[in-house]
Amino acid sequence: MTEIAAIVLAGGKSSRMGQDKALLKIGDRPLLYQICTLARECATQVYVVTPWIAKYQSILPPNCQLIPEKVIGRGPLSGFAVGLAHVKQEWILLLACDLPLLTASVVKQWCQYLPTVPKSAIALLPSSSKGWEPLCGFYRRSCLSALKTYLEGGGTSFQSWLANHTVQELPVRDRQVLFNCNTPEDFHKISNFS
Repeated sequence: MTEIAAIVLAGGKSSRMGQDKALLKIGDRPLLYQICTLARECATQVYVVTPWIAKYQSILPPNCQLIPEKVIGRGPLSGFAVGLAHVKQEWILLLACDLPLLTASVVKQWCQYLPTVPKSAIALLPSSSKGWEPLCGFYRRSCLSALKTYLEGGGTSFQSWLANHTVQELPVRDRQVLFNCNTPEDFHKISNFS
């Protein structure tokens, strides 16, 4: 299997949820713990990028490295760049911390597509009617310089950054795994699932 690193982003304001999404519990474990556990099963190294190191330190599974995001509120693309600067592996699995239906077995199946991605593509991502699903997929480490250039030019949108690059679509059989827990209604729905 292709050796990958994982970056989990946990720097959002959770404004629609009204409380910290990363700390919401499904069963007896916080969402952040669950997504990091999944990442550890699929990657050789797991990084968690967040401005709130002290808040999350005690809830992470072992062998997850916290990376401080020093500037708050610049969005997930900026957080991704912060994490990417630490990675040595060619491929990075990028995950939001609020994907309660995603499983390690699904991600391992997705990893099998990595050797088929052309060298010209910077990412392997699911897509939807709204564009790419940037916070649940794979990126090449080599995209960092292009990403830095985009951010330095004032860019903040994953969609507009990706629109300027080759991205291969990741086939997703069950789209439920991409479900994001963004609102109290979403959380209520997920709580009823489990």
